[in-house]
Amino acid sequence: MKKFIYLGLLALTATVYAQEKGTVSGGFETNSQWYLNDTGLLDEFYNPVTHPEHPLRSNSYLFVNYKIKNWTFGVQAESYEQEALLNYNPKYKGTNVGTYFAQFKNEKIDVTAGYFYEQFGSGLLLRCWEDRALGINNALRGVRFIYKPAKYVTLKTVYGQQRTGFDVSEGKIYGADLELSLSDAFQFAKDELAIGFTYVGRDEATAVVNPKFSQLTNAFSGRINYSHDSFYISSEYDYKGKDAVVQVKNQIDNNLIKPGSALLLNLGYSKKGFGIDGTFRRLENMSFFSERIAKGNQYNDMVLNYLPSLTKQHHYNLANIYVYQAQPNVILNDASLVKAGEIGGQIDLFYQFKKGTALGGKYGTKVALNYAEYHGLGGTFYILAPQDYQTDFIGFGKKYFSDANIEVTKKWSDAWQSGFSLIHQYYNKKYIQETYGEINTNIIGAETTYKMKDNKSVRVQAEHLWADSDKKNWASLLTEFNFGTKYTLYVSDMYNYGNEDAKLRHHYYSIGNSYRYKSTRIALAYGRQRGGLVCVGGVCRYVPESTGVSLSLNTSF
Repeated sequence: MKKFIYLGLLALTATVYAQEKGTVSGGFETNSQWYLNDTGLLDEFYNPVTHPEHPLRSNSYLFVNYKIKNWTFGVQAESYEQEALLNYNPKYKGTNVGTYFAQFKNEKIDVTAGYFYEQFGSGLLLRCWEDRALGINNALRGVRFIYKPAKYVTLKTVYGQQRTGFDVSEGKIYGADLELSLSDAFQFAKDELAIGFTYVGRDEATAVVNPKFSQLTNAFSGRINYSHDSFYISSEYDYKGKDAVVQVKNQIDNNLIKPGSALLLNLGYSKKGFGIDGTFRRLENMSFFSERIAKGNQYNDMVLNYLPSLTKQHHYNLANIYVYQAQPNVILNDASLVKAGEIGGQIDLFYQFKKGTALGGKYGTKVALNYAEYHGLGGTFYILAPQDYQTDFIGFGKKYFSDANIEVTKKWSDAWQSGFSLIHQYYNKKYIQETYGEINTNIIGAETTYKMKDNKSVRVQAEHLWADSDKKNWASLLTEFNFGTKYTLYVSDMYNYGNEDAKLRHHYYSIGNSYRYKSTRIALAYGRQRGGLVCVGGVCRYVPESTGVSLSLNTSF
């Protein structure tokens, strides 16, 4: 707490100084949870949910940036007291300075020393970012240099070690990225064309005796983006040099040395009232960490690249029970469970029926279709020593996941709007979670919002899920009241009524409210947390079953 006080005094002093010399910005965020015993809620082993040793926990962040002319200085302090929220990285403990930086920037040069965030291309080789809901902060501590000698040229170089907890990884990261805007260089009138090239190197010594792999892992990629009027297309190919495979957590396999690769293709067409977008991705042995043995950790710790699940991000609760996760890893240790990556994609289509037509009505009707499907890579796998595999470049193996859905949004009047969804999912739990089972689900969801005077509104969302195995059927209901733009109250329940085990037919209820004033938001809630994956943008973290009271506060200045 003393460190927060010191940082607060620093912010106050800087604010006074900035009135004449510069500007100060920043913010404070805290997410607290009081975990409670709940004998009515059992985990998968029939144990009642009990609070941890320290039932009152919080994750808090205070960040301050000071800008003067071409210079910006920043610092972020973090506190995890008495411990971090459940299932966050145990390295986040106590109170300390998390990140700091100094940056100089003008029209051509941008230099940062300290901690920084960066992404090359789509992030398949390098993406350093922060997401507090997922417990991710994999910033690099070192130096970043960006040079723009002309409008159409951007060169980035980075060097650093990746953040892990309040420390940094042993592996050293080198990187360079060059992007050329050819449409600017040749002054194309209607077309947008850009190409890019990336290099990322990881230099990490290991304890392996007589390693058959190099200490330095080199990775390269090239990309192209093109658009003309309403049409666009982009593609990226990545190659990761030969390196030791980690099949079992914390164990480097010195006898299986393989390269990795990724191919990403996206194209689409969009105009008013109509759009279609398709994405294809192939991943082979594309896990990439700043320390090799970090592979397999459940906290997204020391991950260098960005491999989100490229599927529809549903806003219905039940559609996020069986959520897909990207499968870039190699496993040859079990004859019934072999894999070396994934192949698949998704297609999105939307159409807006015009106002005044039979299906459009007075206000128009929007229909959105989405289909996603992913498989393991096809090929030949040798599970006996010496282990090896050869994949087909375009070869589809075991089916991992599929999601077919339709969503209709209809505005009935100036005050009343509704939405309706039908979703079918296939989830291969054996290959995605490396446990057992296959699950087929059908989900129906409906919601309606009614706006009243003085910016008041009420929203009701109802869902039902039918599943042919696992926990079987679910029902869900959410009601939300908005009293103007500042205050919101909600109550919800998810009920696993179809579970074949009557003891596990749980209600996951929650009641909460939030209040917003200018740039400050405070929220208070009580209820049960369903054990499973919490996902943001296709990246997930696992949370256990729990019951408690939560308080969050977020403000900026």
